[in-house]
Amino acid sequence: MVKRIGFCCQWYHLDQTLSKKQLEEIQRPFNTRATTVRWLNEHKDQAEEKLLSVIQHNIESLKKLIAQVGSLPPERRMVRLGSPVLPMATEETWRYYIDSSDIVRYCEQHFAEVGELARRLDVKVSFHPGQFTCLASESEDIVRRSIEEFEYHVRMAKWMGFGKKWQDGCKINVHISGRQGPEGIIKALPRLSPEARNLITIENDEYGWGLDATLQLEKHVALVLDIHHFLIRDEEYIQADDDRVKRVIDSWRGVRPTIHFSYFRDENLLPAYRDNPEKMHSGLHNFKNLLLLGCKKQKLRAHSDLLPNRAANAWALTFLDHADIQVEAKFKNLAAQQLYEQSLESI
Repeated sequence: MVKRIGFCCQWYHLDQTLSKKQLEEIQRPFNTRATTVRWLNEHKDQAEEKLLSVIQHNIESLKKLIAQVGSLPPERRMVRLGSPVLPMATEETWRYYIDSSDIVRYCEQHFAEVGELARRLDVKVSFHPGQFTCLASESEDIVRRSIEEFEYHVRMAKWMGFGKKWQDGCKINVHISGRQGPEGIIKALPRLSPEARNLITIENDEYGWGLDATLQLEKHVALVLDIHHFLIRDEEYIQADDDRVKRVIDSWRGVRPTIHFSYFRDENLLPAYRDNPEKMHSGLHNFKNLLLLGCKKQKLRAHSDLLPNRAANAWALTFLDHADIQVEAKFKNLAAQQLYEQSLESI
């Protein structure tokens, strides 16, 4: 069994001391591009050509990113794919182009190549629709649009060959978010496609619906434990032998789970360490003390660039026997590499 440590969406070159221009040239092929509704509306005669160019680049970037991840040690072969691969896919004005027969045929062919590459290189992939995907909203219009956004990600996963079975290689992760809570998710599930129901995972929020709420869904969907979110919301460190962690694992029905791990940004810890900044990353933080010393809870949710706190990393690594770890950090693969290297020290 491979115990994986992965990252999210973008590839950063190992030498970040290079010039901005050099880094852009090196990193661009691995990372997606974008455009805006405003640009398309202001350049309608060029809009479809622009969209095609972005789509072609983005799908090729997925192939390059997966090939790059596939060249890493087996324990590093996990990556979240970015959402805006097909720009305007759910935007009312321009979605007609993404839905046109020529673009669909192009996507079917090239996403199939992406999926085949991921399976051949044993790269575990996933998606994470944005924060506005709110399946448990009280608003029917928001739920409808959230289902559209979720199914857009499912469509890409289906083209890649995923979704035929329960959690068969491409989880699509969202939060509960809406005021209806777990019941709202349960009501939305029958409205999703069979592939969507196979791939959906639900993650605990850092403020609203925490782990105990997500566990109400353990018989319905696979659950993703975000241990940083748990720390923010519940103000304590959850332990790998906690019974709730076992329930999260069991929700995957025999498939190896994924958890999420991130760390605080320096500037948001600074109020607690003004007198001794050299100790900022010297051990596990007492979260309640951070708040008493002036750190703001809302700011502590923000992700660090890298993973400088070896004690926090060691805590995260206690979960590796039970689940793969997706690192959420600004410097993406560089942070995941730090955690991976520390994991090797205990072997």
